[in-house]
Amino acid sequence: MGSIASELLSMRARTIAIIGAGPSGLAAAKYLRAERAFDKIVLFEQRSRSGGIWNYTGHQRDEDLFTVPQTNPLGKNQDPTWSQRPRPADGRSDGAEKDPSFLSPIYDRLETNIPRGLMGFQDLDWPQDSQLFPKHETVLKYIQDYGRDVRDLIRYETQVTNVEPVDEQSMRWKVQTRNIRSNIQQDEEYDAVIVANGHFIVPYLPEIPGIKAWDAKYPGAISHAKYYRSPADFKDKKVLVVGNSASGTDISTQIAQYSQLPLLWSSKSPSMFNVRTSPTKHERPPISKFLLSSRGVEFEDGSSENNIDAIVFATGYFYSLPFLSNVEPKLITDGSHVNHTYHHLFYAPRPTLSFLALPQRVIPFPIAEAQSAVLARVYSGRLALPSLPSMQAWESATAQEMGNGRNFHLLPFPKDGNYINMLADWALSAEARDGLENEGIGKKPPVWGQWEFWCREQFPKIRAAFGALGEKRFGVKTLEEVGFNYEEDMKRKNEEEKII
Repeated sequence: MGSIASELLSMRARTIAIIGAGPSGLAAAKYLRAERAFDKIVLFEQRSRSGGIWNYTGHQRDEDLFTVPQTNPLGKNQDPTWSQRPRPADGRSDGAEKDPSFLSPIYDRLETNIPRGLMGFQDLDWPQDSQLFPKHETVLKYIQDYGRDVRDLIRYETQVTNVEPVDEQSMRWKVQTRNIRSNIQQDEEYDAVIVANGHFIVPYLPEIPGIKAWDAKYPGAISHAKYYRSPADFKDKKVLVVGNSASGTDISTQIAQYSQLPLLWSSKSPSMFNVRTSPTKHERPPISKFLLSSRGVEFEDGSSENNIDAIVFATGYFYSLPFLSNVEPKLITDGSHVNHTYHHLFYAPRPTLSFLALPQRVIPFPIAEAQSAVLARVYSGRLALPSLPSMQAWESATAQEMGNGRNFHLLPFPKDGNYINMLADWALSAEARDGLENEGIGKKPPVWGQWEFWCREQFPKIRAAFGALGEKRFGVKTLEEVGFNYEEDMKRKNEEEKII
């Protein structure tokens, strides 16, 4: 590894592979193309269209990645489910009758938990008629519109099955793929690989005393948020939802409209998304054990609930990278985070491998843009990286602060905004180059100002106010319509500071 470490200060890639044509992969493709420095950029996508997990898969639920409990992070290269292709509106067809489908966690009534003005890409406005917190159909179209000018780089229906260094000393990568329709495999070499396939694939479901026997006795009663689709499935049932992050909060609220009341809601700590007490939900502590004879659970405070019909675990996902299992040192151990990363972005031992969208508790689209701006400039040779020991020191310091586990990639506010601006400053420090846009600076990354920090801090309250409108929320387009005004808020704060 010594010779590799000596090469880290600067690098120049000619060919780049991007894995995944979701929002992060599309952002990477756009920033790479804007550098005008690469001979070959290929974006591999196993679905037949871009958009990643925002491609809704309906009530498809069968998947061999889920067990009770589910504690294995390793995952696998999955085979698709083949579904009937909708008939084209113009009557034309390419001859294929079925589409490959990979199960998505998007559910029927999903709306974003981030207001559109904060969530979007900087060079594409949302449709003016879309609601303040867009529906998943709107988000998918928005992503696909954003990636329209890089569609020629995408190899659809192509799954990456293995990525490994060309040899022990090389900074180049051998990428093995298979066409999932023809099953034809192909090996190619690339100077750099960007992984943008997301981390909503392998569910995490904790091992709690008695859970395995309980599941065996009451099969189908335990599930995960990945497989949730409609609250009507829980009509008149006694339901327990475990977990109170964005999905747990939203799913529990939806189910409570159909289930027995109050819905039981178990969590370890207060939720940033739950800003008001709900009479339809009874908050409970974590589960300490499952009670087999009474079809119940006991909680950590000693209380219990019996005759539970359904339990939905909204407990998140493992980081899982099965196509990188041959890379040493290991990227995935317990699945709580990705090992050996620098600024949640570069694989420090071989930084020609990089990752987008690892951070959590963030606003993902602008972070993907800011990360992509740095990657594009590093791989085009306009930015240098620090030495391997310096990158390892960053990882050690972050592990000391956040823990070397599930919190490692967490960037709760204001860390996410500061991270975006740190990456923007880094990208904008690159040496200018003739022929690039913005007078040689290149494609600019997003930079957060006062409005973005204000909106980011307020958005859980904004989302709660939006949801409280019920059916009326569908017509809400602006923050002001739910009682939030940036100018007035800043004016009030300034007046309060003068008084103090």
